Amino acid sequence: MTESFSNEFNLDEDVIYLNHAAVAPWPVRAEKAVNAFCRENVTIGSKKYANWLKVEAHLKHQLAQLINAKSVDEIALVKNTSEALSFVAYGLEWAAGDTIVTSDEEFPSNIIPWESLESQGVRVIKTHLKDAEDPTTELIKNIDSRTKLLTISSVQYASGLRVDLERLGEVCQQKGVLFCIDAIQSIGAFPVDVQKYQADFMMADGHKWMLGPEGLGVFYCRQAAIDKLKLTQYGWHMVEDMGNYDVPEWTTATSARRFECGSPNMLSIHALSASISLLLEVGIDTVAKNVIERGHYVIDKVQQNPSLTLLTKPDEEGNNIIVFKPSSNDSDALFEYLTSHQVVCAKRGGGIRFSPHFYTPYDVIDRAFTLIDAFFKR
Repeated sequence: MTESFSNEFNLDEDVIYLNHAAVAPWPVRAEKAVNAFCRENVTIGSKKYANWLKVEAHLKHQLAQLINAKSVDEIALVKNTSEALSFVAYGLEWAAGDTIVTSDEEFPSNIIPWESLESQGVRVIKTHLKDAEDPTTELIKNIDSRTKLLTISSVQYASGLRVDLERLGEVCQQKGVLFCIDAIQSIGAFPVDVQKYQADFMMADGHKWMLGPEGLGVFYCRQAAIDKLKLTQYGWHMVEDMGNYDVPEWTTATSARRFECGSPNMLSIHALSASISLLLEVGIDTVAKNVIERGHYVIDKVQQNPSLTLLTKPDEEGNNIIVFKPSSNDSDALFEYLTSHQVVCAKRGGGIRFSPHFYTPYDVIDRAFTLIDAFFKR
């Protein structure tokens, strides 16, 4: 049994929260940060705006640390993963016949922007990964001389599948293919290393494993790839001499700040910075160890129940997303029963998805499976 983090979270005792792959509850420190920010706005407005900018800059350093970016200049704050993916999709120059390699398990955010390019003659190749002996190899097989970009989720939202990002990055570098990673299901849960993966682009929302609010995410753009993306939006925040409003001439920021066109989401910035501070204090290795232990615990519970079928393939590196279904295939009924009994989970991938975080008490997981037993004994 690992240490308790009960003082860091204040979830209602009746709630059985197993849904971090969707929207996570905030830690107490994020609540305190938002309350303090709101009180400041109510009492003195933007008098201390210079301090807000320091929090914004600090958050970028925290994010750079979380993903091991070479420089904070490779970090941009964005509204969400979809926005960052669209920056890449509509920032690159495409030619008819170019192909994009991805999987057939992607969340719509990592499919729709690419499919929208098909009117330009770009072809999206969706690699079939289910039941593949080596999903990474299957992706690599679809890379050829026409491939301009490979885009993949670090963890598949509906199955929990993880691919070998380091190996994919090596192949992309060898073949001159751009490498884009939707890391929304891994940043905050596992160690992430953009340099090791040789990623050109990586993006993630803050409201899942990073324990932050919706409406704020990170976009990593490798310094060498920044100039490959033409800009699709402009504003005061993306210029090199930001804050100098008296000079009529302007130049685009050389850093990833060029992708931040206007006023930042300061409220969410304060919240996300507070949440990430917890992850960094605990240590991402400890976080990952706890996530993996809880993933194994859920998998064991599923496999020990003859009324359940495990859909997620156990990964040697560990799982943070576990999907299962009743052997009777009646997932809808089980999902409705669980949610009506205060279990916060999701219906994904043809079954029920549990996604506990590093702090999730084991007794919370036990309570969920006690309810599952009760469901089958009705």
